[in-house]
Amino acid sequence: MSTADESTEDLAEGTLMSHLTELRRRLFIVVGALFLVFLLVIPFSGQLLEYLADPLTRFLDGGEIQAIKPASPLTAQVSLAFYAALFITMPLTLLQLWAFVAPGLYRKEKRFAVPLIVSSIVLFFAGLSFAYYVVLPLIFGFIASFASPIVDWKPDIAEYISFVMMIVLVFGLAFETPIATVLTVWTGLTTPEKLGKARPYVFLGAFVVGMLLTPPDVISQTVLAIPVYLLYELGIIMSKLFKPKAVK
Repeated sequence: MSTADESTEDLAEGTLMSHLTELRRRLFIVVGALFLVFLLVIPFSGQLLEYLADPLTRFLDGGEIQAIKPASPLTAQVSLAFYAALFITMPLTLLQLWAFVAPGLYRKEKRFAVPLIVSSIVLFFAGLSFAYYVVLPLIFGFIASFASPIVDWKPDIAEYISFVMMIVLVFGLAFETPIATVLTVWTGLTTPEKLGKARPYVFLGAFVVGMLLTPPDVISQTVLAIPVYLLYELGIIMSKLFKPKAVK
């Protein structure tokens, strides 16, 4: 092997190690912040539990959720505190992700990065809010309408937390559709014009995704599919606004 080849290989190895070191540092910041916020949230997990249980308890006789398993009260509050910490630190996580990939972007791409980061944070929390204030009451109202008077319908608190967090996370990520659309255009995989022509397939796909990711009822599937499609349309508009000049 020639000296030039060895030099190139050493440079590539050094660059890879520097990237891995930087990635480890960013992950350490994210995990450290997540753990710190988790410790701060734990004392308030009881109040958070009462707040999160409201979409269900309004439909229950007596307004109480039961704990079937012995450890359910503990596991429910610990898992809720973890999810709360995860949501609270999401802006920091996105900022660390941006800081990691920023050195590899062109100047014209960096101009659009801040609006995209802000938009992704706003859309994520908009998805969480939409799930909590709109979707969950619809789901539990629909389920409660089928509860027989002879059935004491009181879900287990730990399973309720898992169910709600799944719904909330699905909608939080689904609301990132415009950002994913913009990034797809950025990478040159497609164009806004091609995205526009794919509308019928996306509309059908949104309902398929809603069927796969939500409980097996028409309401939750529809309230996921329609916003996803509308957000896809928003993504087409944003991709035209944020499209680099090099992308045709």
